[in-house]
Parts: sequence; structure tokens; C-alpha cells
Amino acid sequence: MSTTLAAPRPREMMHLGTRSDARGAARAAIHLALLLGTGWLTAVAPGVLVLPAMVLAGAVQAALFAPLHETCHYTAFRSRRANAVIGWLVALTALRNWHFYQAFHLAHHRHTQDPEHDPELSPPPPGDLPALLARVAGVTYWRAQLNVWARGWRGDLSAYSFIHPAAAPRVIRSIRAGSALTVLLVLAAGLGLGWGAVLLFWAGPQLLGQPLLRLYLLTEHTGCTEDANGLTNTRTMLTVAPVRLLMWEMPFHAEHHLYPFIPFHRLRDAHALLRDRLGQVGPGYVRWHRDHIRELRKASPGGAGPR
Repeated sequence: MSTTLAAPRPREMMHLGTRSDARGAARAAIHLALLLGTGWLTAVAPGVLVLPAMVLAGAVQAALFAPLHETCHYTAFRSRRANAVIGWLVALTALRNWHFYQAFHLAHHRHTQDPEHDPELSPPPPGDLPALLARVAGVTYWRAQLNVWARGWRGDLSAYSFIHPAAAPRVIRSIRAGSALTVLLVLAAGLGLGWGAVLLFWAGPQLLGQPLLRLYLLTEHTGCTEDANGLTNTRTMLTVAPVRLLMWEMPFHAEHHLYPFIPFHRLRDAHALLRDRLGQVGPGYVRWHRDHIRELRKASPGGAGPR
């Protein structure tokens, strides 16, 4: 790979920017089918096989982060309303809020890999194995989402510098509506279907699936340059088609950061044009994490010793 060539200017990539309601609806339908299918597997799995079924369901539920992310850029669908409605609804499954995350994520795009201004670097990437395990477990994630709920109900989002004061009232209303609807749906499901069903089909899969998403997200920028060079500050991951399908082509992440106006279904075409210029291309998720853990062990006290 060579980074001696600059990335094409945005106007040179505009031919890839056409959005499609049909392509978005098709990918959403596939995701819905996977949600229903893994839910059915969880329901019929006998004995201890219910646990791997829940992990599979959790992976598909956690991957709803992909349409949440895509709709924040209004690129999942051509219709802005469809992006907002679908994005707002899928965010609820993991206690997120679409309006809050949109502000968070756009700040990440404006300040990618800037330690002082990129909200994704607070907290910074794990620097040792215990920190990595804590991040992957998802404890900090769930705490952060509940903090957003609490601050939204208090009506004070001043702790989040990426929320403009003029936009704060709208975000607060959205947080309150989303959190209230989530609680009402959980109560209705628990009282109507039993709390075991809530654990089996939502809470359990969410707790099991979020660690997989944490591992996925760590690959996007960890170890990349802390500068404004989009060819080197974001990593594209080479992976199998089912992962790209489930994650709405998000593994082509450097391409997305360079040209966030390109919809998910054209990112593969963008990769074909950019692959010889990209400075950070991962060989696959398992291999990347294996190498990353090896580096963290070396950086730990006594990590360089015999093993």
C-alpha cells in the first residue's frame, strides 16, 4: 500500500454519492430477518444451546449500531425522514439516542483522532490488557448511556461539548421520549410475556452482543495516526462478505471517513478506487486483535519476558 498519492478530492467521488431508499430498505429487511431468525433460534434452542443462540442474537442486535451510524449521515436512505425515524428507533435497542449520537458522531468526524476534541477518544483506547477487558465487557458503555439518560432528564447536557446550546433542547426532548418509550416497552414485555422473555430475547443478547461490537469498533482507529490525514488516521478492515452485510459495509471505514456522503452500498466501489492509497488496512478482525493483544502484552510491565 502506498500513501504517497493524495486522496481524490470530494468532487471527484461525487458520482458515488447517490442515495437509495430501495437499497436502504433491502438492507434493513435483511437485518430484520436476521433479528427474527436469531430470535427464533433462541426460542427453540434446547438446554445449554440457548447460550450460543443468545450470543448470535446479541451479535445481530449489537449490529443495529450500523444502521444507527448510517442514518446519522442521512445515507442509509434517500429520504431524510426515513433516516431519522429508522435511526431513532434502532438506537433504542441499546439505550442510545439518535439525536445525541448524531452530534457525538459528527464531532468525531470533524476531529478524528484529535485527543483533545474527538469524543471517541474519551476515554482513550485501552493501553493494557486489563483496560482492554474492561472496555470489551461494556461496563463503561452502559454507564455512559445511563448517564446520557440522567442528564437528559435533568435538562442539562453542558457536560457534552459537542452538543450546541441551541440544539440541546431538541436533544433533551429526544432523550426523554426515547428513554420513556424504552422503559414502557420493557415493562409491557415483562408484564405481558414474563421477565424471563425480556432476559432471553433482549437483555441477555444485549449484554452478550455488546462485547462483540466493542471489539469491532476498537479496530477502526486504534493505533492509527493522530492527525488529519484520512488515509492514515482511520483503518479499513478486510473481512468476509457476511460481516460486511451485517455491518452495512462499515468495515470500509477509511473510505467512509474520507467521503461521509457516500452511502453504504457504494463504499465497496470507493475502496476499489482508494485501496492503493490507504495507509491503514487490517487483515481481518481475529488477526488484528491477536496482533494487538500481543502488542499490549509487550507494553505491560514484565510483558517482554519469556512466555
